[in-house]
Amino acid sequence: MALQSAVLERPRPPVFRPLTAAERFGVLPMPDLDFTPDIARETAHLYERVKHVIPAVEWPVHAPYVKAINDLKKVRNAVILAHNYQTPEIYNCVADVVGDSFALAREATKTHAEIIVQGGVHFMAETSKLLNPDKTVLIPDMKAGCSLAESITAADVRALRQKHPGVPVAVYVNTSAEVKAEADICLTSGNAVEVVESLGVPEVLVLPDQYLAAWIATQTKVKIITWNGACEVHERFTGEEIRRLREDDPDVTVIAHPECPPDVIREADFAGSTAKMAEYVKTHKPKRVVMITECSMADNIAALSPETEFMRPCNLCPHMKRITLPKILDSLLTMREEIIIDPVVAARARISVERMVNLKI
Repeated sequence: MALQSAVLERPRPPVFRPLTAAERFGVLPMPDLDFTPDIARETAHLYERVKHVIPAVEWPVHAPYVKAINDLKKVRNAVILAHNYQTPEIYNCVADVVGDSFALAREATKTHAEIIVQGGVHFMAETSKLLNPDKTVLIPDMKAGCSLAESITAADVRALRQKHPGVPVAVYVNTSAEVKAEADICLTSGNAVEVVESLGVPEVLVLPDQYLAAWIATQTKVKIITWNGACEVHERFTGEEIRRLREDDPDVTVIAHPECPPDVIREADFAGSTAKMAEYVKTHKPKRVVMITECSMADNIAALSPETEFMRPCNLCPHMKRITLPKILDSLLTMREEIIIDPVVAARARISVERMVNLKI
């Protein structure tokens, strides 16, 4: 089974009885969050998934929230989508669908749940809403933003179209709905080259990540025109840092995300999306590996690959870390914070996302 889609073979929530108005929209009471022998027993199988990355002394803090969230999902008929950068207790213990932004975008269209809780940042929740306009989409912290998404506006895209008339615009999923509404199609790091080449034109505007665009340019004959945006997590890595790692351990395998600067990509053994990085570890089973990306990505893959030693010169995403178990529980209890998109913007943005999702690649 592909890692980016329900990697732990989580069962889909069953279809429950029709919800009462209170269950659907009302505020529900806070459950008991004491760590009891019953909770220890009922969550033991989940701790087995994360015992390599979460110390036993920390589990009594997480377990009551894990139990309460999994119970409450059944009451609300809700699913939790969790990005690879979510912490292990979210990714492995309460999520129903896990993966990179592309996988989550696809899987969001398949759920039968009435409520989607996005374990990720704001643009991901917007994308889920675009693809599920009739469902309630919640994000546990509305301030969970993205430096890359905030690096470009809809007005910027319109200005670029005027500067490059006739050149199609492909925007990274890591953008706001307003920016997606100005694009011809969306792309992710996992499908970027295929999306660009599917347009059948000699040049494409690829926005807003300058480093992802530079990597795409090395993989295709299509001329890539880009913007000066960057992810604050990946931009901080340097090629010199990778060279020092190799000096300390010549046998270490280095795999990097294409949002990293070009000098990092040149020093890596492999570059690919979060899903492809995970698949690389799963397939090649390196003895020691460094994942040049967000810290929790390495933790989550390490939980599934105990035979591989993970070195961690990683950078934390402060926006992803705004999503926590207590905030997820509060979101399910109170039905906050709901994603609302202007209908006119949503209609236009949905087209660019659906064009990506519907590509046969």
